[in-house]
Amino acid sequence: MIRKFYKKAHWERFLQPLQTAVDIILPPRCFITGGIVSRQGMVSPEFWQTLQFIHSPYCAQCGLPFEFPDMDETALCGNCLQTPQKFDLARSALVYNDGARQMLLRFKYGDKLHAAVTFAQWQYQAAGSILPEYDLIVPVPLRWRRMLQRRYNQSALIAQALSRLCGRPVAHALMRKRFSSPQKGLSRRERLKNVRMSFKINPRYQEDITGKNIVLIDDVMTSGATVNECAKVLKQKGAAKILVLTVARVMKDQDFQPEDDIYDLFSEGY
Repeated sequence: MIRKFYKKAHWERFLQPLQTAVDIILPPRCFITGGIVSRQGMVSPEFWQTLQFIHSPYCAQCGLPFEFPDMDETALCGNCLQTPQKFDLARSALVYNDGARQMLLRFKYGDKLHAAVTFAQWQYQAAGSILPEYDLIVPVPLRWRRMLQRRYNQSALIAQALSRLCGRPVAHALMRKRFSSPQKGLSRRERLKNVRMSFKINPRYQEDITGKNIVLIDDVMTSGATVNECAKVLKQKGAAKILVLTVARVMKDQDFQPEDDIYDLFSEGY
């Protein structure tokens, strides 16, 4: 009887009334504007208008949105045509604009950890019908200095939330083996060189990734240097296919980059 009670369905029946009562006493609020929303982690209608979700047409491999609406769904962007990618597919939920920037800064530096559930739902929608083809979810590991600063890996939190949505297990199969310098101000070629040899396989998960299709999770895709290096290491150790899922995607020739962002508790409204 005790084991039966701990089943997920029993826990959900027990927790749902409790959650409803908490929401009545302390209504969930948008973690950006503070406005009341339907559930924890959601954003207010006014802030929703600032977000730019990525829709077709986009590059069939890396998911970069095309400027022209009549592009064929099998078309590749110039970068994927010129430079073979190490991953098989990449999809992002949002264009990295000021709205996406605010959300990710609050999530990464402002302890708005419940946003991971929202981001995972958006990634789930961005992946669409291809997600069931994949076996494991692997988050991009954080530099140890960043981990000390933030106390958590934002990619791992999103991976756990996505796991609950799609039923695929999370495997911390990647490890940082050297500290790479910040990517700020580097060209794509310099970024690729900077992250080269930065990752290795966690020996505990070697057998788990062999022959498996893997979902690689990160928060933002800029040049693709980091996820390409991760995909290369995973494939060298036997992974079959790699799907990269990120919350946001930096557009070509964008004025501001994620590495330029400086989080200030006062300027961010805290």
